[in-house]
Amino acid sequence: MNMSGLLSALILLIIQGALAQRVRVEPEVVSYPGQAVTLRCQFPNPGETQLTQVSWIFERTDTERTNIAVFHPSFGVNYPTKSPVAGRVRFILDPPTLDNPSIQISNVKMTDEGRYICEYATYPSGNEQGVSSLVMLAKPKNIATTVTVTAGKTPVIVARCESSNGRPAATISWSTTLNGNVTTPITTDNPDNTVSVQSAYMLAPQPSDNGKDISCVVSHRTMPQPETFPMKLVVEYPPRVQIKGYDNWYRGQTSAFLTCQADGNPVPTTVTWKTLSGLMPETVQVQENRLAVQKVDDAINTTFICEVRNSLGYGRDQVTVFVREQPPPPSNAGVIAGVIFACILAVILLGVLIYFLVFHNRRQQHGYRGTGKPAGAPYDSFTRLFGSAKSSKNGTGNNGNNNTPIYRGEVGLNEKTTNQGMHPGGVALLETTHTHTAEDILLSREMDEVERKKFDELEEEDERYDHFGGGGPILQLRPHVDDLDDDMESQRDGSVISRTAVYV
Repeated sequence: MNMSGLLSALILLIIQGALAQRVRVEPEVVSYPGQAVTLRCQFPNPGETQLTQVSWIFERTDTERTNIAVFHPSFGVNYPTKSPVAGRVRFILDPPTLDNPSIQISNVKMTDEGRYICEYATYPSGNEQGVSSLVMLAKPKNIATTVTVTAGKTPVIVARCESSNGRPAATISWSTTLNGNVTTPITTDNPDNTVSVQSAYMLAPQPSDNGKDISCVVSHRTMPQPETFPMKLVVEYPPRVQIKGYDNWYRGQTSAFLTCQADGNPVPTTVTWKTLSGLMPETVQVQENRLAVQKVDDAINTTFICEVRNSLGYGRDQVTVFVREQPPPPSNAGVIAGVIFACILAVILLGVLIYFLVFHNRRQQHGYRGTGKPAGAPYDSFTRLFGSAKSSKNGTGNNGNNNTPIYRGEVGLNEKTTNQGMHPGGVALLETTHTHTAEDILLSREMDEVERKKFDELEEEDERYDHFGGGGPILQLRPHVDDLDDDMESQRDGSVISRTAVYV
């Protein structure tokens, strides 16, 4: 074919497409069996085109075409009797018109699915048509079952799933943790134009697969969500047997037991105990799947056999007993653990005690630190040096205690003290004739850097007071009684000393 021929064919296809678009129909109509379906057709604005006749044609396949309804303005309506919808099809309008020849098919069947062509005979353009596809839907019936199988090494079908009499065909999938394979779905076209789908799951079943979960999932256009069928596999196998309870029996031991544990499908029906020698010791009692030894002796030195049966066969296990002369030494793991715990606890308590003693000793030595002394209370250098007089009951200020404050001066108490600015409620004391120097204090006590600094400040204040007093007697102003309570500390020998005074 030359280029001019190809161009002519292309132009013809374009013209036919344009003409076909002049006939308006619904591209797809969906229906269910038993319903009535309407197929609409219109030829709007024909213009100069003359409409002479309209026909409805049913096309089930590309090769099978059947007229089902014909209308001619002069000759009327005709419904061919050999059509598959004869007796169930009619024009909606009575009488129909060429510009609206829509039809209705009642009680539709699955076999009515196909293409319905509305075709006009026109002049001068020839035939023009529009195509509607009727899609029939049928909700399938879904079932899923497991297949009882026997454990083995050959893959077999363990579960089946089927979706029957649906339209269109359903989709089947599987959900499981098993290590099997899904067979290729088998699709069957039914005489009523429905479709059935079958799928199977294959596996080489093992005893451990018995009771495992597997689900069949069916999806279809007619269902709002997939339908799931959960199942459990059924795998049959002979009994699996295990004897438990033997643990280094010794001569003279009482209440020793052996237990025969069996697992099988179907459930085991019989349990038999016997020995390898054929004779059961007299001290042994058989209690179904339990073997009780009243007292262990040399007769127990044998091999015990447990045999369990079900409908598929039997399974067995055996254990050989060796009687020991003496009981096994008791485990000292608990004692060791207890000793370790006690040692750890003792170390913790010792650490707490040492910390408490050291902390308490430091508080006694440096009690003036953090004593919470009220704001505004007298806390000058002489108060820190001489301390409080509350501890003195006989007026001497020492009460027989050697830990007394340092006193300076030789003048007794006289009326001049009232002119030295005495604090209200305070007591003025004269200093003793024995005066200790700073060197004596530093040599007699081990003081840290902070204490030495404080003592130097006291010395400077002493010099200022000496200069101010002109060498006269130096008086100490005592704080109020309430403040004295905070400043004093009781000693073990019954004396009371000042926390802030310096002692030598």
